[in-house]
Amino acid sequence: MSNELLPKRCLVRPDVCRCGNWLIRVVLVVYLLLIPALLVLWHLRDPHLSGPGTPELAVRLHRALSPRYERWAQRRIESVRAAELTTKPLSGTEWPLFGSVFYLWATESLEDAWQEGERFTSRPPSEYAAGAVEAATDLVLDPGHAHWVIEHWGDDYMNRENAFYRMLRIAAMTSHHRITGDDRHLDQLRREADALAAELDASPHGLLDDFPDQCYPGDVLAAIAMIRRADRVVGTDHGPFADRALRGFRDQAADVRGMPPYAAMADTGQASGPSRGCSNSYICLLAPELWPPEAAQWYTQYERHFWQRRWGGDGFREFPHDLAGGEWYFDVDAGPVIAGHGIAARAFGLGAARVNGRFDHAYPLTAELLALSLPLPHGTLAGPRLLSNAADAPYLGEAAIVYLLTRSPDPSVATIRTGGSVPPVVWCVLAIYIGISILTIALTIREYRRWRRRSDPERVPLARAQLAVWLVLLIGAAVAIRDFAVVALILLLMAQLLPRGGKFPKCAPSETS
Repeated sequence: MSNELLPKRCLVRPDVCRCGNWLIRVVLVVYLLLIPALLVLWHLRDPHLSGPGTPELAVRLHRALSPRYERWAQRRIESVRAAELTTKPLSGTEWPLFGSVFYLWATESLEDAWQEGERFTSRPPSEYAAGAVEAATDLVLDPGHAHWVIEHWGDDYMNRENAFYRMLRIAAMTSHHRITGDDRHLDQLRREADALAAELDASPHGLLDDFPDQCYPGDVLAAIAMIRRADRVVGTDHGPFADRALRGFRDQAADVRGMPPYAAMADTGQASGPSRGCSNSYICLLAPELWPPEAAQWYTQYERHFWQRRWGGDGFREFPHDLAGGEWYFDVDAGPVIAGHGIAARAFGLGAARVNGRFDHAYPLTAELLALSLPLPHGTLAGPRLLSNAADAPYLGEAAIVYLLTRSPDPSVATIRTGGSVPPVVWCVLAIYIGISILTIALTIREYRRWRRRSDPERVPLARAQLAVWLVLLIGAAVAIRDFAVVALILLLMAQLLPRGGKFPKCAPSETS
């Protein structure tokens, strides 16, 4: 019986929902998988990933991140959330500040490159990212964001120990001046750098705690590096202090492999555990600007004891080869450790490799990071965004990656090794992205054709109400897409569940037919 002979109440066909969902499905898979796979292939051709120079990817990500970071940092400062957090959630207390410093370091490097003649944008970063630079600096210096350190150290938090937080403040003020030329923080910068240098120099073994009874040599090394960077801005000279500070990282202070340990006891100078990938990558990032001979030796040892090729991937381990266990592990510093591969070690190892002129290491690490990051067309890295703290530090991962991609070989590096190859795991990941995309599109076309050939109407209970709910979900996704992409995706996936219903039974023709 033809549809024309059915009563109008039987003719409820959810064309809008069905066709809309098919279109959404295709758009999502193209946007979230197919285009990212093509973007990865496009960026892998960039010679600045396998050799010196500013990668196109870093510029693209920085331009997309800057307005978002500015909005987020301003709202974060205006809120009272930072003052409500306890000392426990490190991702809520440390990450907003660390992410802001990563962003400032990346911007500083891009500004230097632009001023040196790399015209990768029509305007220098100091202009197009001016608002984000101010907001990131204000966040690091904001008294409300010191609440968690005050909980640790009391009101005297700026005058004793507390190496990590004080380092971040010095880093932010230094980068702010170098990017903007603004002098308003210089007096404060000089006082804080002098005070931290004096306390480190007076310490028994050249180490200070980050938190009570928690000393991390990597953070102490970063503090020394930031003091030396501040020297170039305010005109002081802490060179002799930095030379003496090497005592906290070698001889009895090193682990059995000759590398600075992950953690130590500040009062004795002894290592309280072995070196680890997450700290080694961080140390090898900054050490060349302080102590080039030791830095070169540390990177050599790092490669010898931690580099591995396993499961089709190249990269640094979280724990050394000769240490039993540690193949599967997780903590807030290391991130997930999978078959020995440390996520943080590999990510920061990318920057360490670039600084030490080892692009044969940096290129495969970049390829793996890029493939797993899912670079979206609008400049977001979906993977790092999901792994960051959505409530307190949503842009930490992306800011860190831009920072790592903008690292350049230290002037002290004598030999630069270029090249490197794409690990097999990258091709496998890209094949999965492309395969899922093609399969989804093919199945959607098949479903659409079958729907077009159907002659019977569908039973859709409460059809208008279902259509209204479907439209509300789409509107909600459109509103959330800018600042809450994960929420928007969930709403779109929920819309795929509508309409719900089955077939009408055949209706008898009316008496007038």
